[in-house]
Amino acid sequence: MALDIKKAEQVLREEREQLVHKLDELGAAETGDLRSDLDFGGSFADAAAVTAERTEVLGLVDSLKGQLDDVDAALAHIEAGTYGICDRCGNKIGADRLEFRPASILCIDCKSRAAT
Repeated sequence: MALDIKKAEQVLREEREQLVHKLDELGAAETGDLRSDLDFGGSFADAAAVTAERTEVLGLVDSLKGQLDDVDAALAHIEAGTYGICDRCGNKIGADRLEFRPASILCIDCKSRAAT
């Protein structure tokens, strides 16, 4: 199977748009910083609930920001002409992997080693 970089770029740009939208819905900027106008509630009696909600939102924002960073890295590789080359070992990333997860910047072997 041949790697279709144009299709990958389109998918990555769409994914980026969705991630930025999700961050915005949670009250966060692309940087992962929460907007200053975000309000989790104000009464002292609700402090535990507010803390729990804020912690949950921060966890979601962190996860989305990580995904956005991966997409941005893959887009940078496309721009540099190095898309499909593993960041760690320099070998080609399999076309099947890139089709399944276009934001991949590591081959399966390097990703597996990084997870352990």
